[in-house]
This record gives sequence, structure tokens and C-alpha cells, in this order.
Amino acid sequence: METKPYITLQQALKKYNLVSTGGEAKFVIQNGEVKVDGILETRRGRKLYGGETITYAAQKVVVKDVD
Repeated sequence: METKPYITLQQALKKYNLVSTGGEAKFVIQNGEVKVDGILETRRGRKLYGGETITYAAQKVVVKDVD
């Protein structure tokens, strides 16, 4: 069974420079400050497969290159 590549929400926040550290990512996610595709997301481990839009602190990024 082939698994599709993904990145977790916490990793994506760091990768796209929306936060500086993993601890900061954990904090903002758990405090309800992050949305994925316009929906509030509080799971750090939320799997993102590409194409999703992350919104945090008035910034939006589209997830790409999840390999």
C-alpha cells in the first residue's frame, strides 16, 4: 500500500516561516490561532497533503512540496 506524502501542520508553520520554533507552533495551534482552509485547527499533527491554505496572524500560505 502506497502512502501519499504529507507534512504536519506544526512542521508546515515552521517550513513557511510563519513561526520560528516548534514550541511557538504548538502554542499558536493549541490556542486556536491557526486555520486550515478557513476552518480552525487545533491538532498539531494534522496531515497536510498539498493544496491546503494555512492562515495565521493575517498571513496565508498554500501548502506545496510536501515530499
